[in-house]
Amino acid sequence: MSSETHVPVLIVGGGIVGFSASLFLSHHNIHSIIIERHSGSSIHPRARSVNARTMELFRHLGIEDRVHEAAASMSASAGIYSGRSLREVIEPKPRSEGPRKVPLAELFKQVSPSNGTFVTQDMIEPVLVGVARERGADVRFNTECMHIEQDSHAVTATLKDRQSGATSTVRADYLIAADGTGSPIRTRLNVPTTGRGSMGHLLNILFHADLKFLVDKREFSLCRIDRPEVTGLFTSINNSDRWVFHLSFDPSKGEKASDFTPERCKELLRIALGFPDVEIDIKSVLPWEPSVRIAECLQHGRIFLAGDAAHQMPPWAGQGATSGIADVHNLTWKLAAIMSGQASEALLKTYDMERVPVGKEAAEVSANAADETGILSTKKNFTVALSLLKRILIVPGYGYSYAGQTICEEDTSPLGGLTWRPWTLPSLLFSIDGRPGRRVPHVWVEQDGRRISTLDVCGKTFVLLAGSDGGSWTECAKKLSSVLGIEMAAYCVGLEGDLVSPRGAFEAATGVSSQGAVLVRPDDFIVWRQRRKCSDPQAELERAMKKALCI
Repeated sequence: MSSETHVPVLIVGGGIVGFSASLFLSHHNIHSIIIERHSGSSIHPRARSVNARTMELFRHLGIEDRVHEAAASMSASAGIYSGRSLREVIEPKPRSEGPRKVPLAELFKQVSPSNGTFVTQDMIEPVLVGVARERGADVRFNTECMHIEQDSHAVTATLKDRQSGATSTVRADYLIAADGTGSPIRTRLNVPTTGRGSMGHLLNILFHADLKFLVDKREFSLCRIDRPEVTGLFTSINNSDRWVFHLSFDPSKGEKASDFTPERCKELLRIALGFPDVEIDIKSVLPWEPSVRIAECLQHGRIFLAGDAAHQMPPWAGQGATSGIADVHNLTWKLAAIMSGQASEALLKTYDMERVPVGKEAAEVSANAADETGILSTKKNFTVALSLLKRILIVPGYGYSYAGQTICEEDTSPLGGLTWRPWTLPSLLFSIDGRPGRRVPHVWVEQDGRRISTLDVCGKTFVLLAGSDGGSWTECAKKLSSVLGIEMAAYCVGLEGDLVSPRGAFEAATGVSSQGAVLVRPDDFIVWRQRRKCSDPQAELERAMKKALCI
């Protein structure tokens, strides 16, 4: 028996990216159905971290603390090592007393109000599933997308309940394909991909072994093992008894994944651990290939690729899940703006323009971190050092910018805007300096006696932030919001502003004078900046808004 349902957005793929998409849509009051072919959320710890930028997005959703709570057992993870066995690497290290300090943590407080965290996919997905249901999403596990077709108005999907065999039809205004590296939807659409392809052959071995006696107060994140009998990488999961080992094997030497029985895996693990008698319980052995495959186009009519379906990459720069979450954060506000009648369909073309280059860069940096086996390289040479530097710049989730038809260009003459940039870490390392196309700078402010970040007033509507003497801009924003019928918030930032900050702090961070202003999209990116007061602020702001929404 078949029935038909209508929904604004259908999300195919109930992983970390798909559920993030559903939550972002709920944040904009857009209902979604999310389907997943498996019976529940992931039971395997694939992704192991979310970066600071992703935690900012979870902060917008009000779930930052829940994610940190889910990640508590991994909070001590730190350090990338290499050696002939885990025992040989860890035993000589002194046990630390008290909380371990995160390198550069104090410096990064200038960049963001949030901290990235180690958290595995099986830890974070139940949080996202629970909150999605709380906020009204229709979550359907054990459901497979069997067929899709689209016309100029909607996408029609035929779904199958894998338990009962019953089929149903969903007609959605838009479809987000977050259905993983093998993406059946990408395959059905015949989307071409580019990239290096497969870079190696690995087995992801999830196992239990009580190693607390070894790692207590000297926890680690990753440890590469190189020896004639075994090459691979240990990844800590709970720093006690739950671990993953990525074991390299070589098909060119006649090796097959099926050769590695649980008993053989135990034997190799004991060698790699350096403890021949340790008890080991193999939970799963999953073959996988670190690969680079980038979809050349993410928008296909009313269907949008996101996450691994859009850009598959090795995990060595921590960009797989986080870049996918950034994809859907970029996309969902645009869908919401169109469905509310505030933007034209042309806005959706910017999804490709903005996210394809970012995905390519993340994949390239991630791939360059690996050696010929496809495993993270720990060699000490110039190439590896350069790769590490590039990883440091993208791991927190910053260091990229957007350009194109919705971003207002600036006249930066005569010195290319060089004198406008503050000499701060956010500016110098990540180009977070108030320029259009960059994430809005984080500045601590007070609102109604509460200490918040400038990011905390963004994230849902367009926001105008003006300097301490920028009252004319906020008045124009209020008038324009009424004229255009577009929700927009506006604040002066300064000693006596709507948002109270130290004198000149906001202006220095954003590169404006006390009479200047920036306009921020719902995804925290600046689309327009006026450094000083201009002759017709109303017309200037209206031009920027219409450009940002393609109207």
